[in-house]
Amino acid sequence: MKPGADLTRFQLPPQFNLPKSQLQLYGESVYCYSHDLLSKCVEGKSPAERLNAVVAWSISTTRPLIAGKAPYNPILGETHHVSCGNLNVFLEQVSHHPPISALHATDEARKLELNWWQRPVPRFYGRSIEATVHGKRELKLLEFNETYEMNSPKLCLRLLPIPSAEWSGDVLIQCKQTGLRATLCFRGKSLLGFKGSSTRITGRIGHSSHGGDLYELQGNWDEIITVKELSTGKTSVIYDAKAVISNMKAPVLQNPEGVASTESAVVWSEVSESIMKGDWNKAREAKRSVEETHRKGESRWRAKHFTYHDSGDWVYLHRPQCVPPAPIIMPQSPQR
Repeated sequence: MKPGADLTRFQLPPQFNLPKSQLQLYGESVYCYSHDLLSKCVEGKSPAERLNAVVAWSISTTRPLIAGKAPYNPILGETHHVSCGNLNVFLEQVSHHPPISALHATDEARKLELNWWQRPVPRFYGRSIEATVHGKRELKLLEFNETYEMNSPKLCLRLLPIPSAEWSGDVLIQCKQTGLRATLCFRGKSLLGFKGSSTRITGRIGHSSHGGDLYELQGNWDEIITVKELSTGKTSVIYDAKAVISNMKAPVLQNPEGVASTESAVVWSEVSESIMKGDWNKAREAKRSVEETHRKGESRWRAKHFTYHDSGDWVYLHRPQCVPPAPIIMPQSPQR
């Protein structure tokens, strides 16, 4: 395999798979938490407070990774539908080559809407695999008529000298209605993997037009993130990873009759069961069966829940309707 080679068509043997789909992992970063940061976005009393909350929520979607393990590549038409309280989340794999996942989530009670599509492009670079995540995240606070657009950091899987997984690169979060923006830098380690912290974040929050900064941000996305208000010198914690993503509960099947045949857990059920039992021959056969069945129907398939817009974005097809409650729910964790 040559350095720079595109790995989007590369299939891992089940021994190197997590027993879940990448589509589920995308959804979990939105609905799976111990402390609800998404609802905090609508509680800010000023645009600056709300942007700080959006920044904290965006950082919370950056989750720790397991080096040496990867989820299944979602098949075309695979879906994932989960509810967490009033938040209803729906995902669909709208393209396989290139792989594109689309997400739409709504919370009618808090007047929240989330639109998110992404296309990861992983490439092999000898000592590492780097995935650039193309696409767009858009969080709408409907009560304030504010839309926050943001991109995703890069994912780097280091193979040598020490296997590790980390996020790196620049993230821009901006709201055109308020004129505020945040710039975050996920620093990662040095090229050889020895120097620096792989989870370090620095950033600045302020005005887009005249470039005046209001806050400085620093910390580690797997620990604590603080912001310093430049006018007063006051420092406060906006993100605590332990409070947000520790002791998370697993989704619960509430309505078996309502689960679609395209749901991730259904599509990959036999593969996941075999992996958890350590039956690698059966896991390999089950995975091959899923992929072969998918290939046979790929040419006739069309996205059912999202449509490609002239703007280049994937848009939820059923808007302005909200995402309906899901047959799979997340148990509510007590807020701290």
